[in-house]
Amino acid sequence: MKIYKAKDYNDMSRKAANIISAQIIMKPDCVLGLATGSTPIGAYRQLVEWYNKGDLDFSEVTTVNLDEYRGLPRENDQSYYYFMNENLFEKVNIDKNKTFLPDGMEEDSETACQKYNEIIHSIGGVDLQLLGLGHNGHIGFNEPGIAFETETHCVTLSERTIKANMRFFLSEEHVPRQAYTMGIKTIMSAHKILVVVSGEDKADIVRTAFLGPVTPQVPASILQLHNDVILVADEAALSQSPELC
Repeated sequence: MKIYKAKDYNDMSRKAANIISAQIIMKPDCVLGLATGSTPIGAYRQLVEWYNKGDLDFSEVTTVNLDEYRGLPRENDQSYYYFMNENLFEKVNIDKNKTFLPDGMEEDSETACQKYNEIIHSIGGVDLQLLGLGHNGHIGFNEPGIAFETETHCVTLSERTIKANMRFFLSEEHVPRQAYTMGIKTIMSAHKILVVVSGEDKADIVRTAFLGPVTPQVPASILQLHNDVILVADEAALSQSPELC
Protein backbone atom coordinates (compact mmCIF):
# COMPACT_ATOMS: atom_id res chain seq x y z
CA MET A 1 0.00 0.00 0.00
CA LYS A 2 1.28 3.46 -0.93
CA ILE A 3 0.51 6.25 1.52
CA TYR A 4 0.49 9.95 0.77
CA LYS A 5 0.20 12.23 3.78
CA ALA A 6 -1.56 15.50 3.03
CA LYS A 7 -1.42 18.66 5.08
CA ASP A 8 -5.17 19.22 5.07
CA TYR A 9 -8.36 18.52 3.11
CA ASN A 10 -7.40 20.75 0.17
CA ASP A 11 -3.99 19.14 -0.12
CA MET A 12 -5.59 15.68 0.10
CA SER A 13 -8.04 16.62 -2.66
CA ARG A 14 -5.29 17.85 -4.95
CA LYS A 15 -3.14 14.76 -4.40
CA ALA A 16 -6.12 12.50 -5.09
CA ALA A 17 -7.05 14.46 -8.22
CA ASN A 18 -3.45 14.10 -9.44
CA ILE A 19 -3.74 10.32 -9.24
CA ILE A 20 -7.10 10.28 -11.05
CA SER A 21 -5.89 12.66 -13.76
CA ALA A 22 -2.77 10.56 -14.31
CA GLN A 23 -5.00 7.54 -14.89
CA ILE A 24 -7.03 9.46 -17.50
CA ILE A 25 -3.92 10.76 -19.25
CA MET A 26 -2.22 7.35 -19.34
CA LYS A 27 -5.37 5.57 -20.51
CA PRO A 28 -7.91 7.99 -22.04
CA ASP A 29 -10.56 5.26 -22.36
CA CYS A 30 -10.16 4.10 -18.77
CA VAL A 31 -12.96 2.95 -16.47
CA LEU A 32 -13.18 5.00 -13.28
CA GLY A 33 -15.05 3.73 -10.26
CA LEU A 34 -16.41 6.81 -8.50
CA ALA A 35 -17.60 7.62 -4.99
CA THR A 36 -19.94 10.18 -3.48
CA GLY A 37 -20.15 11.91 -0.11
CA SER A 38 -18.36 14.99 1.15
CA THR A 39 -14.79 13.65 1.01
CA PRO A 40 -14.29 13.40 -2.79
CA ILE A 41 -15.94 16.73 -3.62
CA GLY A 42 -12.63 18.58 -3.44
CA ALA A 43 -10.98 16.12 -5.82
CA TYR A 44 -13.84 16.48 -8.30
CA ARG A 45 -13.58 20.27 -8.05
CA GLN A 46 -9.87 20.05 -8.87
CA LEU A 47 -10.49 17.76 -11.84
CA VAL A 48 -13.05 20.24 -13.20
CA GLU A 49 -10.55 23.07 -12.80
CA TRP A 50 -7.91 21.17 -14.77
CA TYR A 51 -10.48 20.30 -17.43
CA ASN A 52 -11.40 23.96 -17.80
CA LYS A 53 -7.71 24.77 -18.29
CA GLY A 54 -7.55 22.21 -21.11
CA ASP A 55 -5.38 19.76 -19.17
CA LEU A 56 -7.89 16.88 -19.08
CA ASP A 57 -10.16 15.18 -21.60
CA PHE A 58 -13.01 13.00 -20.30
CA SER A 59 -14.50 12.22 -23.72
CA GLU A 60 -13.46 8.55 -23.75
CA VAL A 61 -13.80 7.86 -20.02
CA THR A 62 -16.37 5.38 -18.67
CA THR A 63 -17.53 5.58 -15.06
CA VAL A 64 -19.31 3.27 -12.65
CA ASN A 65 -20.44 4.54 -9.27
CA LEU A 66 -20.23 2.60 -6.06
CA ASP A 67 -23.84 2.94 -5.01
CA GLU A 68 -27.25 4.56 -5.13
CA TYR A 69 -30.04 4.90 -2.60
CA ARG A 70 -32.93 2.52 -3.15
CA GLY A 71 -36.22 4.26 -3.87
CA LEU A 72 -34.74 7.72 -4.47
CA PRO A 73 -35.47 9.10 -7.97
CA ARG A 74 -32.61 10.55 -9.98
CA GLU A 75 -34.23 13.98 -9.86
CA ASN A 76 -33.99 14.05 -6.06
CA ASP A 77 -31.14 16.35 -5.06
CA GLN A 78 -29.85 13.73 -2.61
CA SER A 79 -29.61 10.93 -5.14
CA TYR A 80 -26.09 9.99 -6.14
CA TYR A 81 -27.02 10.42 -9.80
CA TYR A 82 -27.81 14.06 -9.01
CA PHE A 83 -24.63 14.40 -6.94
CA MET A 84 -22.38 13.15 -9.74
CA ASN A 85 -23.98 15.44 -12.30
CA GLU A 86 -23.71 18.45 -9.99
CA ASN A 87 -20.10 17.83 -8.98
CA LEU A 88 -18.53 16.37 -12.12
CA PHE A 89 -20.50 15.09 -15.11
CA GLU A 90 -22.22 18.37 -16.03
CA LYS A 91 -18.92 20.25 -15.80
CA VAL A 92 -16.68 18.15 -18.06
CA ASN A 93 -16.94 16.62 -21.54
CA ILE A 94 -17.82 13.11 -20.41
CA ASP A 95 -20.29 11.06 -22.48
CA LYS A 96 -23.35 10.67 -20.21
CA ASN A 97 -24.14 7.37 -21.95
CA LYS A 98 -20.94 6.00 -20.44
CA THR A 99 -21.69 6.99 -16.85
CA PHE A 100 -23.36 4.25 -14.80
CA LEU A 101 -24.98 4.00 -11.38
CA PRO A 102 -27.24 1.33 -9.89
CA ASP A 103 -30.91 1.90 -10.71
CA GLY A 104 -32.31 3.08 -7.39
CA MET A 105 -35.87 3.03 -8.72
CA GLU A 106 -35.79 -0.66 -9.68
CA GLU A 107 -38.05 -2.18 -7.04
CA ASP A 108 -36.83 -5.73 -7.61
CA SER A 109 -33.47 -5.77 -5.83
CA GLU A 110 -32.32 -8.96 -7.55
CA THR A 111 -32.94 -7.41 -10.97
CA ALA A 112 -31.24 -4.14 -10.05
CA CYS A 113 -28.13 -5.91 -8.76
CA GLN A 114 -27.92 -8.34 -11.64
CA LYS A 115 -28.17 -5.54 -14.20
CA TYR A 116 -25.43 -3.55 -12.52
CA ASN A 117 -23.13 -6.55 -12.29
CA GLU A 118 -23.67 -7.14 -16.01
CA ILE A 119 -22.75 -3.53 -16.79
CA ILE A 120 -19.52 -3.73 -14.81
CA HIS A 121 -18.57 -7.03 -16.44
CA SER A 122 -19.43 -5.76 -19.93
CA ILE A 123 -17.04 -2.80 -19.68
CA GLY A 124 -14.17 -4.99 -18.52
CA GLY A 125 -13.98 -4.02 -14.87
CA VAL A 126 -12.56 -0.94 -13.17
CA ASP A 127 -9.12 0.55 -13.78
CA LEU A 128 -9.13 2.92 -10.81
CA GLN A 129 -11.64 2.73 -7.97
CA LEU A 130 -12.08 5.78 -5.73
CA LEU A 131 -13.21 5.08 -2.17
CA GLY A 132 -14.07 7.03 0.93
CA LEU A 133 -13.99 5.44 4.38
CA GLY A 134 -16.98 5.29 6.70
CA HIS A 135 -16.67 5.74 10.46
CA ASN A 136 -17.52 2.07 10.94
CA GLY A 137 -15.16 0.96 8.18
CA HIS A 138 -17.74 0.67 5.43
CA ILE A 139 -16.65 1.10 1.82
CA GLY A 140 -19.41 1.87 -0.62
CA PHE A 141 -22.40 0.86 1.47
CA ASN A 142 -20.83 -2.44 2.49
CA GLU A 143 -21.62 -2.39 6.19
CA PRO A 144 -19.81 -4.41 8.89
CA GLY A 145 -20.55 -8.12 8.65
CA ILE A 146 -21.16 -8.26 4.89
CA ALA A 147 -19.29 -11.13 3.26
CA PHE A 148 -16.19 -10.22 1.31
CA GLU A 149 -17.23 -12.29 -1.72
CA THR A 150 -20.36 -10.26 -2.57
CA GLU A 151 -20.93 -8.41 -5.84
CA THR A 152 -23.64 -5.74 -6.25
CA HIS A 153 -26.31 -6.22 -3.60
CA CYS A 154 -29.04 -4.44 -1.66
CA VAL A 155 -28.01 -3.42 1.83
CA THR A 156 -29.89 -2.10 4.84
CA LEU A 157 -27.94 0.84 6.18
CA SER A 158 -26.70 0.82 9.75
CA GLU A 159 -28.02 3.37 12.22
CA ARG A 160 -24.58 4.98 12.33
CA THR A 161 -24.52 5.38 8.56
CA ILE A 162 -28.04 6.78 8.56
CA LYS A 163 -27.08 9.34 11.20
CA ALA A 164 -23.90 10.24 9.29
CA ASN A 165 -25.95 10.90 6.15
CA MET A 166 -28.71 12.75 8.00
CA ARG A 167 -26.95 16.10 7.48
CA PHE A 168 -27.78 15.88 3.78
CA PHE A 169 -31.54 15.45 4.36
CA LEU A 170 -34.31 17.45 6.01
CA SER A 171 -34.44 15.00 8.91
CA GLU A 172 -33.44 11.47 9.85
CA GLU A 173 -36.78 10.08 8.68
CA HIS A 174 -36.03 11.28 5.14
CA VAL A 175 -32.79 9.28 4.90
CA PRO A 176 -33.31 6.12 2.81
CA ARG A 177 -32.86 2.90 4.78
CA GLN A 178 -31.53 0.81 1.89
CA ALA A 179 -29.14 1.20 -1.00
CA TYR A 180 -27.77 -0.77 -3.92
CA THR A 181 -24.02 -1.02 -3.62
CA MET A 182 -21.11 -2.45 -5.50
CA GLY A 183 -19.89 -5.43 -3.50
CA ILE A 184 -16.48 -5.94 -1.93
CA LYS A 185 -15.59 -8.64 -4.47
CA THR A 186 -16.17 -6.13 -7.27
CA ILE A 187 -14.23 -3.39 -5.49
CA MET A 188 -11.31 -5.75 -4.92
CA SER A 189 -11.32 -6.65 -8.62
CA ALA A 190 -10.32 -3.09 -9.57
CA HIS A 191 -6.77 -2.81 -10.91
CA LYS A 192 -5.98 0.10 -8.61
CA ILE A 193 -7.80 1.48 -5.55
CA LEU A 194 -7.54 5.05 -4.28
CA VAL A 195 -8.78 5.72 -0.73
CA VAL A 196 -9.29 9.31 0.43
CA VAL A 197 -9.73 10.17 4.11
CA SER A 198 -9.86 13.48 5.93
CA GLY A 199 -10.43 14.63 9.50
CA GLU A 200 -9.57 13.69 13.04
CA ASP A 201 -12.93 11.91 13.40
CA LYS A 202 -11.61 9.28 10.94
CA ALA A 203 -8.30 8.71 12.74
CA ASP A 204 -9.52 5.74 14.76
CA ILE A 205 -11.02 3.88 11.81
CA VAL A 206 -7.93 4.53 9.67
CA ARG A 207 -5.83 2.76 12.29
CA THR A 208 -8.35 -0.08 12.68
CA ALA A 209 -8.83 -0.60 8.94
CA PHE A 210 -5.20 -0.49 7.84
CA LEU A 211 -3.30 -1.72 10.88
CA GLY A 212 -5.83 -4.07 12.48
CA PRO A 213 -6.90 -7.60 11.53
CA VAL A 214 -8.67 -8.29 8.25
CA THR A 215 -12.28 -9.00 9.17
CA PRO A 216 -15.78 -8.51 7.69
CA GLN A 217 -16.57 -6.49 10.83
CA VAL A 218 -14.30 -3.80 9.35
CA PRO A 219 -15.04 -3.98 5.61
CA ALA A 220 -12.19 -1.66 4.58
CA SER A 221 -9.66 -3.97 6.24
CA ILE A 222 -9.84 -6.23 3.16
CA LEU A 223 -7.98 -3.51 1.27
CA GLN A 224 -4.83 -4.67 3.08
CA LEU A 225 -4.89 -7.69 0.75
CA HIS A 226 -5.13 -5.76 -2.53
CA ASN A 227 -1.84 -5.43 -4.43
CA ASP A 228 -2.28 -1.81 -5.55
CA VAL A 229 -3.91 0.49 -2.98
CA ILE A 230 -3.10 4.16 -2.54
CA LEU A 231 -4.19 5.89 0.67
CA VAL A 232 -4.32 9.68 0.56
CA ALA A 233 -5.11 11.04 4.00
CA ASP A 234 -4.55 14.31 5.79
CA GLU A 235 -2.53 14.73 8.98
CA ALA A 236 -5.62 14.63 11.18
CA ALA A 237 -6.83 11.31 9.74
CA LEU A 238 -3.36 9.80 10.19
CA SER A 239 -2.84 11.19 13.70
CA GLN A 240 -3.32 7.80 15.38
CA SER A 241 -1.32 5.83 12.81
CA PRO A 242 2.32 6.98 12.89
CA GLU A 243 3.29 3.57 11.46
CA LEU A 244 1.62 4.53 8.21
CA CYS A 245 3.46 7.82 7.81
